[in-house]
Formats: sequence, C-alpha cells, structure tokens
Amino acid sequence: MIPDGDISVRADDAATESATHAGVPGDFDFLYGCWRVRNERLRRRLAGCAEQECFDSDVECRPVLGGFGNIEQHVAEARDGTRWIGFALRLFDPGSRRWSIHWTDNRRLVLDPPVSGAFSDGVGSFLGRDQHDGLPVLVRFVWDRRDPDHPRWEQAFSADAGASWETNWIMRFARSARDDGKHAP
Repeated sequence: MIPDGDISVRADDAATESATHAGVPGDFDFLYGCWRVRNERLRRRLAGCAEQECFDSDVECRPVLGGFGNIEQHVAEARDGTRWIGFALRLFDPGSRRWSIHWTDNRRLVLDPPVSGAFSDGVGSFLGRDQHDGLPVLVRFVWDRRDPDHPRWEQAFSADAGASWETNWIMRFARSARDDGKHAP
C-alpha cells in the first residue's frame, strides 16, 4: 500500500500538471470491476474538525461510450440503517485530452460541478470549483493508481484559493470477491 503522504499535491503543482500532461481514454481502466472500499471522511468539513467517520462500501465501475467514459456506483449502509448510493460519471474529452469527473448521491440528487484534470506518473490530479455550506471552495480529487490492486482516491477542499487544503475524504480500494476479472471497455 502507498503511504498517505505520497499523493498530496499543492494547488500550483496540480494546475501545472493538468496543463502539461494530457490524458488518454484508458486512464481509468485500472478501476473497472468490483471493489470493497474503506472510506475515511471528516464528520465536518472546513470546521477544524479532525473526527472521522469510517465505513465500507461496495463499488462497481464499468466503461461506457467505448471507453471514453465510465460510471461508478458506491453502495453503503448508512448509520441510520438506510442505503447510501453514490454515483460518479467520468468523461474523456479528446480535444483537451482531459477528464471531467461528476458526482451525485441519492441523498442530494444534484450533480456536483465537475473537477477536471489528467494523470502523470500514475497519479491523477483533478480540480474544480464548488460551494460548501454556501462558501466558495476549490475541490481537488487525487487518484493514485500506482498500485492497481489497491488504488486510492482523496478529496480536499480549499477555502483560500489553493493556499491551503483540507483533505476531507479518503477511499482505499481493494478488489472484491465479486470481481469477475473482465474489465475491458
């Protein structure tokens, strides 16, 4: 497994990396299939909170649009006994050679503004703008695929235009026993 500190990216590094590295349609092929995911998420974001909630989810990712996109669904049991379902849509733009990542879940049913970016040396940096509790924030997703059997995703927010970042959600992936090994587009 890759140590936590290895995938942190400063905002200026992420912007430079996204501008100088171009993506390819197969960038997310490593993610196709079924996964068991350990989620570590801050209970409150941008509030100086260090308390985390941890939970497991089952994830399935598959290609769409001939490999120029993919969809990913997360399913977890919430603390209140209800089912939480998250959904990611990733689309590759051949013109810009960048990926856009969109997210929604069954609690809010609103498609979040996308983050966009590309991979370099097995680490993908994706940036976008959003709001958290009415506060404008920069959002950063970092995908680490250097260990394709244990990829890692993290989300961070910045309320100061990228001068500082708070990592508020980490997902650690491991292949599920449900995985059939068929991951082609």
